[in-house]
Amino acid sequence: MPSETLLRVRRGLRKSPKYIAQRLLSEGRCQKERLFAVRRGERFDATALLAATGDISIDDCWNRLAARPYVAQASPGEADLYDRFCAGDRQRILSAANRALRHEVDLMGSGRVCLGEKIDWHRDYKTGIRWEPAFFKDIDYNNPYQPSDVKFPWELSRVQWLIPLGQAFLLTGEEHYAESVRDVLESWIEANPYAGSVNWSCTLEAAMRLFSWTWLFHAFCGSQAWSDPGFRGRFLCSLYLHGDFTFRNVERADVNGNHYTVDAAALVFAGLFFSSGRAQQRWLEDGWQILKEELPRQVFADGVDFEASIPYHRLVMECFLLAALYRKALGLDVPDSYRDRLIAMADFVAAYTRADGSAPVWGDNDNARVLPFGAQDISDHRYLLGLVASAFATGHRPLKSFGAGVAEVFWIFGAKPVAELARDMGTACCGSTAFSHGGFYVMRNERDHVFIDCGPLGLAGRGGHGHNDILSFEAMLDGEPLIVDCGCYVYTASYAERNNFRSTAYHNTPVIDKVEANRFIRPDYLWFLHNDALPEVRQWTPGRHRDVFRGAHSGYRRLSAPITPVRTIILEHSSHTLTVIDEFEGEGKHTVEIPFHLAPGVQPGPISGNKIPLQAGNKDFVLTWNEATDAHAWKTSIEDARVAPSYGIVLLTKKIILRGPAKRITTTIVSRGRS
Repeated sequence: MPSETLLRVRRGLRKSPKYIAQRLLSEGRCQKERLFAVRRGERFDATALLAATGDISIDDCWNRLAARPYVAQASPGEADLYDRFCAGDRQRILSAANRALRHEVDLMGSGRVCLGEKIDWHRDYKTGIRWEPAFFKDIDYNNPYQPSDVKFPWELSRVQWLIPLGQAFLLTGEEHYAESVRDVLESWIEANPYAGSVNWSCTLEAAMRLFSWTWLFHAFCGSQAWSDPGFRGRFLCSLYLHGDFTFRNVERADVNGNHYTVDAAALVFAGLFFSSGRAQQRWLEDGWQILKEELPRQVFADGVDFEASIPYHRLVMECFLLAALYRKALGLDVPDSYRDRLIAMADFVAAYTRADGSAPVWGDNDNARVLPFGAQDISDHRYLLGLVASAFATGHRPLKSFGAGVAEVFWIFGAKPVAELARDMGTACCGSTAFSHGGFYVMRNERDHVFIDCGPLGLAGRGGHGHNDILSFEAMLDGEPLIVDCGCYVYTASYAERNNFRSTAYHNTPVIDKVEANRFIRPDYLWFLHNDALPEVRQWTPGRHRDVFRGAHSGYRRLSAPITPVRTIILEHSSHTLTVIDEFEGEGKHTVEIPFHLAPGVQPGPISGNKIPLQAGNKDFVLTWNEATDAHAWKTSIEDARVAPSYGIVLLTKKIILRGPAKRITTTIVSRGRS
């Protein structure tokens, strides 16, 4: 295998001169930072902060910032209205706040963990492995020889688990919530000097803290517990340094993805929060310019994010949206083209959301949110419809009929928009829809929902957070989830599992000769794939009685005997019947495996001839297959499978696998009604 240095040189030679120049400049800055970053952090005190903001004293600075509008507008004066519109959620918030008071968290599949009185901010509590403080560029958090997951200390340090304490304070006014958050933030600041720990090793992490810290400031700025000038100075200095760090270390690449978007949105937040001074104005201008340029680059005209991951679609949508809402709160402009692309993103959310409120776990999923305020399931993205409707599209019926996420809307906009949405909430069905630029096709009615992928590889053909899932699908029939994607289990915590869950075999799509549809470049290149499987949509015919999709891809044309899988999917609306026809164009002898991963809880019965009964909830279904070749050429088995509905969590389920020659085979799933 070529050396890492040689591989880097080869990759570098394929880059543009502009990109190479930017990387050399970035590396030069990094070496400069090695000399000056620690000194900058140590010397940035209250006096330096006041010089940067132009304020007379820390208290004057604090009061000025507290008086500025913020993106989240809920206030203590609306506490009684919260109980009216979000009945029962107060108790949920208070229970979550009490767990946070005890330093209890449940992060990245850890289960409930007690952090102890003194929090170790550099430790993966799932394994006990920790990263010693060091210059951020010197910290190796991507280690294949240890089971550690750096996502735990990163998620812990985002301090979103403190948000219920802020909500509880706004609802009750009780000071012990403010005292607890103050002490936790003091602990974090002391343990994580500027650019000097694992929690600075990725710019996105500093950026994510800018969102949560600015909200915590507005939640607690009027509390007695946060009135000490010493704490105020330390908090504001650290927050300012987060903006400085993000600005100096923006994650630019030749193809930019969600990291660049998060960094830019955080710069908008930092610039709008501090507002005065040339540096803060530069943060705001640069961040907003990046967002305006990247929104049409990263999000197709049909509203689909180009990383080919639904959870990351949510994350970048929150970034693009909340940065715009913060600007609107301060009376700054948001271009119509920007607004329209956000509405298109929301239309995609409305289409991929199933009747039960859940979304397909498509592509990578690390549960990332910007400002999580509600109690809905992590797979429920409907609150985005309410946010967009309240901000931009009050007359857009599918967005107003969002049906859930009221708390999210309340904490961003306050009571009035929630009251307006409550009058219009319903269960409008969007109907079958094609997102041809993003490559997703949705067949649906009030009881069925079929989500199909026939789009480009994520991150403009690099892989990124997309998987080997072309021609794969998920299916809910007659109100019951039946066929699901396997999701994403972990990232660097296990290279083997990372590659398993993004492999072709872990998706509901044909696997030919046990070969990946898109080749892995190397097992340790966890976010890169060869762009082999180019999509080809041959038919999309939605109709009143049936929907028909037909597509193919080029992933197996590279074989010595080239072959093209062609898949037709048909949904019969009235009978809740799904038909999948797999054909193979080409010569030569090939073996094919076609997996169908069953949703957890779906019980397959014994194989009887060419039939398998399925029980899902209180409904019965039957899966059948018919061959277009010699009888019994295809063999069928029911095997153990795993599904990751959320990062770090795996559920056991079953999969049905058809194995046979590269000849036409038709699989049908029919609802038999109630058991």
